[in-house]
This record gives sequence, structure tokens and C-alpha cells, in this order.
Amino acid sequence: MNLHLLRVFLTVVEQQGFSRAADSLFVSQSAVSKAVRELELQLDLPLIERTGSDGKAVRGIQLTDHGRAVFEHARAIFALERIAVEDVRDRVELRQGRLRIGASTTIAAYWLPQQLGPFVRRHPTLATELVVGNTEQIRHAVIDCAVDVGFVEGSVDDPRIEASLWRSEPLRLIAATDNPVGAKRRASIAELSRQTWLLREHGSGTRQVAQSLFAARGIEPARVIEIGSNEAIARAVVAGAGIALLPATVVADLITMQRVRAVALGDDESLTRPLYRLELRNRPRAPALQAFLLDEEI
Repeated sequence: MNLHLLRVFLTVVEQQGFSRAADSLFVSQSAVSKAVRELELQLDLPLIERTGSDGKAVRGIQLTDHGRAVFEHARAIFALERIAVEDVRDRVELRQGRLRIGASTTIAAYWLPQQLGPFVRRHPTLATELVVGNTEQIRHAVIDCAVDVGFVEGSVDDPRIEASLWRSEPLRLIAATDNPVGAKRRASIAELSRQTWLLREHGSGTRQVAQSLFAARGIEPARVIEIGSNEAIARAVVAGAGIALLPATVVADLITMQRVRAVALGDDESLTRPLYRLELRNRPRAPALQAFLLDEEI
């Protein structure tokens, strides 16, 4: 069924005349008449009564039984089209839709809230969701299109993903206040190797950075304890369970309150790690995501 011809037929019925339909569609009356006849030929059904039982021409628009059925179908089809157009317009203009952001734990807790707060206030009708996981989990969520964008602290090497540098985050090596290693001007490799290190789980960006530090410095931890949360690791350090390399934002208050000490690493005292934005390669950005990223850059 040719939808253009169907639209012309619908307009003729709604406007109750070929001339008025032509004016509404900005075409000639002959073009309208031709379109209706073509539709009848395609369907092999008469849609409009042109002569009455007396053989005289019918005035106005009178539909055959077939015409009434086709008219109802046409009205339903183009009503659905209007709904679709309105829905798309609302999404483009951010009156409705969904934004799904994936973020690793530290970014979700310390970096994104300052962007999300103003955004959700400006767009109260948008459904906004923040999915939290480690770097590997967010990578999979981006690939599966479970989120529109991901923010992670670990490196991602996947040809399906476009990874761009988002920002750099300072890190601190911390120890309990009664741990002698924290009082040193600079901790030696041997002293750091004798420590119990508290690390995040495999797949975490924080763990990647710690392991890179081990490799660069030749540190061989005497013991490693795995804990699945940066905040839990920080509290465990306070309790004397070991030392840990953590984002500065996570431990700033603990250092200020002198509940932990920052361990000097010499030239690496200002150690940082890159944070990345992940998007599925060649996936068009939805209007909601585009608006969020523009807001985030301000």
C-alpha cells in the first residue's frame, strides 16, 4: 500500500472535497484525483462513490463500504505517525526520554554528582539512571548498550569502544597514623614490600594503577587483601589492616582529621591516574546524552 496515496485519500475524506484537499496538500486538484484513482487501482477496490443508483454524479464525498474500511485504517495509521512525530520531537527537545550513565564507583560517588544535579533540575521529565560498577563491568554495559556512556578510571582496550581522556585524578598512598611507614620522609621499596596492601578487585581501575606502581617500583607486597570498595579500604587502613593507594577525593577528609597519613613516594608523591569517557564506536549520541556532555564541559 502506497502511504502517499493513502494520505491523499485520507485528506480528501477529511476535507470533504478534492479541491479543499488539494489546497491542504499544496498540489493541484487533478493530482489529488489521480492519486485517489491510483490507490483504488492498487487495492483493486472502489473507495469513493462517483455515481448514484440513478446514474447521476454524486455530490460531495461518499465512501463505499470498502472506502470506509480503508479510511478507518488510514486514520489509525496517520494518528500513530503523529504520535511518533510528537514523541521524537519531545525527545529531541528533552521533554521526555532516558539517559543511562555508567560509572565506576569513585567517579559515581565523587565526580558525577556535581554534573548530574544541575542536569536533572534542568530536565525534570527525563528519566536519568546512574549504573555503578567497576571498569570492566561498565565496559560491558557500554558494549551491550545497557548505558549510553561510561566513565571509568581504568584503561580500556577494546576496538568496539571509543575511549577519550575525561580528566586526571590525583592519588594518595595512605597508612594508619601509628604505622611507621607513614612517618618516613620517603618510604623505601623494602618497607613498602613488607606492608600488607589493600587492593580493589580485579577489573577495577584503582587496582590497575596500584599494580602499575608495583611494576614500576619493583614492589613485591608481602600480603594482599582484596576489598571491593574504596571507602571500605580507607576504613580498613584507619583500623591498621594495611596500606592502600586510593583516589585523593576518597581520603582527603581522613588525612585532614589525621586518621590516616599520606605516605611519601618521592617523585611520585603527586601520582595521578587518567579517567576515561567510554562510548560505543559509531553509535549516534541521543539528544539527552549530547545535552549532558555539553553541560559537563561547561
